[in-house]
Amino acid sequence: MRIGFGALRLCGPGAWEPARDRDAARAVLRRAVDLGVTVIDTADSYGLGDNEELIAEALHPYPPELVIATKAGQSRPGRGRWVPLGRPEYLRQQAELSLRRLRLERIELFLLHRVDPHVPLADQVGALAELRDEGKIGHIGLSEVTVDQVVEAGRVAPIASVQNLYNWTARGHQGVLDHCTENGIAFMPWLPVAGGDHGTGDGPLASIGAGIGATPTQVALAWLLHRSPVVVPIPGTRSLDHLAENVAAAAIELTAAQLARLDRA
Repeated sequence: MRIGFGALRLCGPGAWEPARDRDAARAVLRRAVDLGVTVIDTADSYGLGDNEELIAEALHPYPPELVIATKAGQSRPGRGRWVPLGRPEYLRQQAELSLRRLRLERIELFLLHRVDPHVPLADQVGALAELRDEGKIGHIGLSEVTVDQVVEAGRVAPIASVQNLYNWTARGHQGVLDHCTENGIAFMPWLPVAGGDHGTGDGPLASIGAGIGATPTQVALAWLLHRSPVVVPIPGTRSLDHLAENVAAAAIELTAAQLARLDRA
């Protein structure tokens, strides 16, 4: 299945506090796996590490087909603050902490959460390459990067995935998606379903959905899946019903005419 699960929404307010209802959060994670989700995305900064611990509480020992993707490189010096921090020693420290919290010997996909403008990108990716060579991570990913940064990072180590903001209403990273498609790099759009009222009324998401028995959210996710075979959306939710709705979008087929209408909107 090409729809993953983003665990950020299971955190408390501002992704600063731990999950408020741990039983409900664990139930969502377990149900995601039951529904066929094979990628769960988190980060060391989500809930100050609690999000990773929550995933381990719910799912360890992990099914062999499940990939836990986590990230480092965003420090949280205060509530509501996210500051890139890419010093190699910090990235290595955070990887070790993530391994401990997730109860893993190897993190299959480890991403640089943000590029630190004060540290050479080669040094940041180089730290992840060392971790990969030591067997502590399997594959290296990047988040919120340009095409030039993907190319630069790829000179240091193979890049397996890119995680950028991208959805039906936010297509600013189309060039990055095109590059990933051409080079076989997984593209994991975060916030794959934008908020707001664009899915209501007689807009294309709602009207197309009404015609095929789907919700606007499902149409938005199906549109993403049709954009490229490398796209792996990672919608998140605290709701079991919304989780089922999101996962069901993987089975929706849109016609060429419907896709053209959505592309033009």
